[in-house]
Amino acid sequence: MSDTNNWRTGANGRSFIASFSGGKDSTLALYQAMKAGEAIGLIVMLEEEGKRSRSHGMPPEVIRAQADAIGLPVFTAAASWADYEAEFIRLLTEAKEQGAEVLVTGDLDMPEHGCWQDKVAQGVGLKLGMPLWEMDHREVVTTFIDLGFVATLVTVNLSLGMREDDLGRALTHEYVKELEARGIDPCGEGGEFHTTVLDGPLFKQPISVRKCDIVRHEEYAFLPLELIK
Repeated sequence: MSDTNNWRTGANGRSFIASFSGGKDSTLALYQAMKAGEAIGLIVMLEEEGKRSRSHGMPPEVIRAQADAIGLPVFTAAASWADYEAEFIRLLTEAKEQGAEVLVTGDLDMPEHGCWQDKVAQGVGLKLGMPLWEMDHREVVTTFIDLGFVATLVTVNLSLGMREDDLGRALTHEYVKELEARGIDPCGEGGEFHTTVLDGPLFKQPISVRKCDIVRHEEYAFLPLELIK
């Protein structure tokens, strides 16, 4: 079992591969880890058709534009939930062969015992780095905004207090206060919303996107983004 005391600082002085969704938490974790260690690339998991990212529903073109702006290569695989773990482990193994010593993730509330990220990292001989682990949720989002990152909401769960008109909203201090007043976690850690980061201190240039028509599926609404080249 890993020493959880080291999860916050796991990337310090080491080469790492970062699990990357393109959203605020994984981006902030990457930023913090890159100040302390050396990133060799980003792991991005796609849905089985390979047309959208598994976590936030972004087209691969947007994710790759983010990676290019950050200056890192992408380790990617398309997977169903059934073979997700096997494909993730395959990418971790590939990253280790290229020098990665640590898996970095943007998770906040992982348990000390039974942590999936820890299990898969240990399974291929990597340490785990979670720079945001156990941080106060408001502190995470405040830090993200104060650093100058720019993010927009791209997924909302309509059964958890979110609305369609939240889609496309920029993540600002004022908007965070509004969410809290509505009883919504400022980080969306209950699955209330997901974001896509379009600019910030890690980016050599901002990502230009076009907002497409909202897509609805069961209790979710999605705002597809199209890369403007």
